[in-house]
Amino acid sequence: MNAPNSGQTLRFLRRGEAVTVPGVAPDRTLLEVLREDLHLSATKEGCGEGDCGACTVVLGEAVDGRLQYKAINSCIRLAHSVDGMAVFTAEDIVSPSGELHPSQEAMVQCHGSQCGFCTPGFVMSLFGMYQNTNGGKNITREQAQVDLSGNLCRCTGYRPILDAAQQMGSLPLPAGCAVDEAATVAALKELKKPADKDTSYLRPRTLATLLQTRAAHPRAQVVAGTTDVGLWVTKMHKRFPQVLDVTAARELRRVETYPHHIAIGAAVTLTDAFAALVKERPQLQTFGQRFAGLPVRNSGTLGGNVANGSPIGDSMPLLIALGASVVLMRWKKTKAGGEIAHRELRLEDLYTGYRTNVMRPDELLCWIKVPRPTGHATERVYKISKRFDDDISAVCLAIQMTVKAGVVQQVSIGAGGVAATPARARQTEAALLGQPWTADTVMAGAAALRAEFQPISDMRASAAYRQTVLGNLLQRFWLESQGLQGINLDSLKTVEALA
Repeated sequence: MNAPNSGQTLRFLRRGEAVTVPGVAPDRTLLEVLREDLHLSATKEGCGEGDCGACTVVLGEAVDGRLQYKAINSCIRLAHSVDGMAVFTAEDIVSPSGELHPSQEAMVQCHGSQCGFCTPGFVMSLFGMYQNTNGGKNITREQAQVDLSGNLCRCTGYRPILDAAQQMGSLPLPAGCAVDEAATVAALKELKKPADKDTSYLRPRTLATLLQTRAAHPRAQVVAGTTDVGLWVTKMHKRFPQVLDVTAARELRRVETYPHHIAIGAAVTLTDAFAALVKERPQLQTFGQRFAGLPVRNSGTLGGNVANGSPIGDSMPLLIALGASVVLMRWKKTKAGGEIAHRELRLEDLYTGYRTNVMRPDELLCWIKVPRPTGHATERVYKISKRFDDDISAVCLAIQMTVKAGVVQQVSIGAGGVAATPARARQTEAALLGQPWTADTVMAGAAALRAEFQPISDMRASAAYRQTVLGNLLQRFWLESQGLQGINLDSLKTVEALA
C-alpha cells in the first residue's frame, strides 16, 4: 500500500455511495487500489497486462444523462483515470441479501466455473453485456464471443460460459441487484473532486487547459487509456512522478464528421473509434473486433495507439492506407496571453524511428483525420497473429486500391510488424501504379513488397515468415478482387461448440 499523502485523493462511486481514497500515487493501478486499499479481493490479478481478463471491472460514466457501461482491465488502468466515475466489481452486483445477479446465476446454472480464478472477470464482462443489452436480451453466440474475447478461461472451456451469456437474459433480476441509473447519474453529478494541491496526476477538462498544462509540464508522462503505459508499470516497474491524462478534455472525446473526412479526437476509445470507421466501412468490422479484447478497446484510445508508435500497433497500417493525417497541437504564447497552434502531417511522416516521432516536448497529438470513402477504391486490412482473438499481430497489411479499365489508378499500402515503425510501402505502390491489374502485376508487386522491408525475428514470427506473408497477403487481396471471397475471414461462421 502506498504511504499516506504520497499522491492525490481519488473519488468514485461504489454501490451508489462515494468512496474516497486519500494519497493515491499517480502511477498506482485501479486493481491495486481495489485489492490493497479497499480489500475487494474478488477482482483478481492474473497476467498483469490486460490479456487474461481476471481483473475485469465495469465502469459507469454519465453520458448525455444516461449511464454508459464499459468493461475494462483494472490491472493496467491507472486509478486516477476513474476519478468521478462509478466502479462495479463482482462484490457490487450481488444484492445486499446475497442474491446473485443474473450474470452470476447463469454461470452457476450453466456450470461455467471450476477453479473460480477467472470467474469474476467473466462475470463482470457478462454484467457489462447485460447492462448494454437491456437486461441481456437477444444476445447471439457471435456477440457473446466478441464481448468475452478479452477473458481467458483456464479450465472450464468456453461453451458453458457462452451458454451463460445467452441464458442470463431469461433469468429474473432480484430487486437488490438492479442498478438505479437515475440515482447513480445524479450521484455522479454531486461527486465533486476535493481541492488538492498535489499536481502529480493532471487531468484537464478542456483542450486549451490541456495544452497549457503540457507546456507547463513537458516532462509529465502523457497517458490516454494506459493500455500500454500500464504495462510499463506492471511489467517494467517504471515509476512516474507526474502524469498528464488527456482523456478528460471534452473536445478530444468527440468524433466529428465533415464532407470529406472524419476527425477522431485523441481521447476517443478504440471501441468508439472503430465504430465510427465501421459505420462508413463495414468491411472493417472483423478487424476492429480483433484489435485486442473488448476491455482493452474500452480503455485504449486511437490517439494513444497512434502516438505510441509501436511497430506492431494495428491501427497505423490501416490509417496509413486510408490516407489519414494527424493534427499536433501546442500552446503558443502571444502578447495577448496565448493561443492554440497546430500543424498537420501525414500519419506515416509522424515517426522518426522505433517509438520516436517528430512531436515537440510541448506538443500533443490531438486529432486523427480519416478521409471518407469515395466508393471507387477497394479497401482491405489483414491481421496475421497466432491467436484469432486478443493477440498482437506478427504482420498487419492494409491496402487501398482503385482500378479503372483494368489498370491500377491509385494505391496506398500500410504495413506493420515488418520495420521499426509502422510504414508505407512506397516502393511497392510504385511497382503497382499504372500497371494492368493482372496476375503478373501482382506477382511483381509481391516480390517488391517482400524486398521493401527487412523484418526481424522474434517470439511472434521469424523474419522469413514475415517476408513471405507480406507477398502472400497481396496475392490474397488480388484473389478477393477477382471474386474469391471464401478465403476472407468475414465469411467464416462462429463455431458454437467450443470445448
